Amino acid sequence: MDRLDDIEAFLAVVEKGSLTAAARHLQRSLQSISRSLTTLERSVAVDLVRRTTRQSHPTEAGLAFYRRVRPAFAEIRDARLEAASQQAELTGLLRVGAPALFAAAHIVPVISELVQRHPRIEIELKVSDREVDLVAERLDLAVRIREMRDSTLKAKRLGEIRAVVFGAPSYFARHGRPKHPDELARHECVVRLTDGDAETWPFRIAGRRRSVKVGGRFRSDSTAATNAAVARGAGIGFAPLWLVRDLVDRGEVEIILQEFEVARVPIHAVWLPTKLPLAKAQLFTEALIARLKRERL
Repeated sequence: MDRLDDIEAFLAVVEKGSLTAAARHLQRSLQSISRSLTTLERSVAVDLVRRTTRQSHPTEAGLAFYRRVRPAFAEIRDARLEAASQQAELTGLLRVGAPALFAAAHIVPVISELVQRHPRIEIELKVSDREVDLVAERLDLAVRIREMRDSTLKAKRLGEIRAVVFGAPSYFARHGRPKHPDELARHECVVRLTDGDAETWPFRIAGRRRSVKVGGRFRSDSTAATNAAVARGAGIGFAPLWLVRDLVDRGEVEIILQEFEVARVPIHAVWLPTKLPLAKAQLFTEALIARLKRERL
């Protein structure tokens, strides 16, 4: 049997806690798992696993071996899958998930280019502003606009977006222009209810990130509605720059408090850790990266 299969069996025994559970997980026979473990222990000349009737535990040497081998095995497995994937013709269905407005502005143009250049590719786009479950929705990958700390998913950074505070010249003429985030408490702020904590806006003040409470008489779960309200002078808004770029370029709104802006928010493509992205998924992400580099986000 391939030595990698022996290492895979050892890793599964340590992670699943018994030979039986490892065999079930790898869909191999119990005898095959036991044989792989024995072969591996002979090759390294040390006992790696302490076996009992119901459970198996790594020895001290086995635990040290596990910590060194686990990441290396993952790299080798992914390299094998990637090599095989690259040989596959760019055909079949790719299922992608993305936020609604971002999808319309940036995902759909990429999809349009790909399906024209590769006539045997099909793409199914799942649009939702909630964080969809990749397994439940049967997605090959999803685009997410947020930090990926503590995520169990694998991720590839695609770009980043800038969030800005903005208002109409007519509003500033009537109410003045705030010079500091704390002054927003005295202003009408137009709140997007699609945001997690809609009535607090993030800023970087004195070198630290701080949330500032805002409020106003108009709130909506429609980004288009809130941006239109700000452009008409109803108050001050907060949104990703790419959503209001046209309003800024036309002079309908002006960006304020730029020196207090927080770090840009990353855009990631994410996929399940148990699978490597298909060749067509890699093609999609590279095309999206290229597009986002050209855009002023």
